[in-house]
Amino acid sequence: MSVNNKHLATFLLGAAAAFGAYKYMNLTDEEKEKLANDIKDKANKVKKTAMDAEDQAMEYFNELKTKGSDALKEYMPKMEEFFEGLFKSGTKTTNAASTETPSNN
Repeated sequence: MSVNNKHLATFLLGAAAAFGAYKYMNLTDEEKEKLANDIKDKANKVKKTAMDAEDQAMEYFNELKTKGSDALKEYMPKMEEFFEGLFKSGTKTTNAASTETPSNN
C-alpha cells in the first residue's frame, strides 16, 4: 500500500490539530480568554469587510444595469423597441426589425 499526497496531507493536518489542542490546553485561563477575544474581533472584522463588499457589489451592479440600459437606448434606439416586442409577444417580430431588412425589389 503506497502513501499518496492525500494521506500525507491528512497526517500533517491531524498533527497540526493535535499540537494546537496541546498548546491550548497548556494556556492559562487569562490567555484562553484573550485568545477567544482576539478570534472574535478578527471574525467581526472579516464579517464587516464581507458586508461592505456585498453593499459595494450591489451598488456596482445597479449602476451597471442603469448605465447599460442607457447606453443601449442612446446608441441603438430601435433595439429597445425590438426587445420589448420580442419578450412581450414571444416569437412575433416587431416593425423595427422588419423595416431594417433590405428588400429584393
